[in-house]
Amino acid sequence: MTSFGARLRAALDARGPLCVGIDPHERLLEEWGMDASAAGVREFGLRVVEAAAGRAGVVKPQVSFFERWGSAGFTALEDVLASARAAGLLVIADAKRGDIGTTMDAYARAWLTPGSPLEADALTVSPYLGVGTLTETFAYAVGNGKGVFVLAATSNPEGDVVQRALPRAGVLAGDSARSAGTVSNHVIDEVSSWSRGSTGDGDIASIGFVIGATVDWDDYGLPREIVPAAPILAPGFGAQGAAPADLLRLFGGLTPNVVASESRSILSVGPRALAATIDARADEYRRARD
Repeated sequence: MTSFGARLRAALDARGPLCVGIDPHERLLEEWGMDASAAGVREFGLRVVEAAAGRAGVVKPQVSFFERWGSAGFTALEDVLASARAAGLLVIADAKRGDIGTTMDAYARAWLTPGSPLEADALTVSPYLGVGTLTETFAYAVGNGKGVFVLAATSNPEGDVVQRALPRAGVLAGDSARSAGTVSNHVIDEVSSWSRGSTGDGDIASIGFVIGATVDWDDYGLPREIVPAAPILAPGFGAQGAAPADLLRLFGGLTPNVVASESRSILSVGPRALAATIDARADEYRRARD
């Protein structure tokens, strides 16, 4: 079984860093001439998949836009996920799940079980009930050739109050002599410690991080080196202000492992121009990286 890290490396090498978001919110549905309904989000998602296939390596459906339509919306999402994976795209389900015990285990099985209705290649998760609540999810993902992206430093400005906070020395790992750094740094440190004990067949781990392209790394206390090398899902490109040309400046030596997520700035061109826009944007990212 090939690890998610190895498959992601192959996709990044072949297609470049661009990850196309699938975010069918109502304004875009209207602009695309589609109904605000489960049928509309299904058609929207399938059109994005068709345009992205062979042009980008990764797509990221935002689960909430499908979930709002109830069971019919989940059926639409199942079709989009299956279509994307059948087209050779890696699929990151942007569901941001986070819970404890058997509840988190059930989330992992819903999204990361081969053959499940909601099967994705990777899942975004929240560590704010404690990184330890996610370790069984990490193990389940790695054991099934799947990936996980842990929220560490998100692109929304509201997140900095929590993510830049400084835990009291000694509250982590029972070490009274250790200063913990920021919460974001602690998340990266704990997850990386788990990854060092896992095995894989690629040069990047299967467990990575969400780090926004709009984040000031020094303000958030983020490390400039992550060991083992981990994939970084980077929202904040496009509508939030970051551009492909910023890639190296923002991520430095971590750039080869960055998955640059764009949604609105690409989707807003409409269905007719979508494929050409993805093609051009993917080329911009490749040139910026290389």
